[in-house]
Amino acid sequence: MGKLKTMPCRRIGRLAAAALLAAAALSLQSCATLQDLAGAFMNLQRLKFKLGEVHDFALLGIPLGAKQSLSDFSALDGLKLYQGFQSRRLPAEFVLDILAVNPNDGTGGSRKTVSTLTALESRLLIDGTPTVTGNIERPVEIPGTGQETVIPIRLRIDLYEFFGNKGYEEIIGLALAIGGRGKASRLSLDAQPRVTTPFGEITYPGRITIIDKEFR
Repeated sequence: MGKLKTMPCRRIGRLAAAALLAAAALSLQSCATLQDLAGAFMNLQRLKFKLGEVHDFALLGIPLGAKQSLSDFSALDGLKLYQGFQSRRLPAEFVLDILAVNPNDGTGGSRKTVSTLTALESRLLIDGTPTVTGNIERPVEIPGTGQETVIPIRLRIDLYEFFGNKGYEEIIGLALAIGGRGKASRLSLDAQPRVTTPFGEITYPGRITIIDKEFR
């Protein structure tokens, strides 16, 4: 029977030491990766959003422009709107601007970075009432300059579907308050942003409420 060859103790020791060094290096690399991920997540959290202006508002295909009241509509348009209400159908379409700020401009210990907003899945609330959903049409770069980036979202909603119980004049008044004045004071967005980082896309862990009064 042949003799079983054994590995010298010195060689075993060297292999064990190499294994320990490799494990330590992997551990350090993992820690660095976790720190980078934590830093990327902090930068993601620092992106802030605010509602801007409402424009290109049309109700039943009628541009509201600078209209302030029912008397500003022509007789033909007024008749069209009333017939739409009678048929329980008042579709509206408009663009809502969202202002985004990326404060990672290289000051205050942060690294200057450009974030790309790849999605902003949102639900529109009018006077606190949840209505339709929307999203950005394409990715938007938000530079780390601290300046506002305008992100337009086109929304379509049938006002009668959500506010038909309010009556004709009140629905038209609501449309005028939003589209005629171009203000978003009666609007808010329940949103969940998704942003690219060096590690891929990261989705906000929770939803945010975007309003017109302040950046959030």
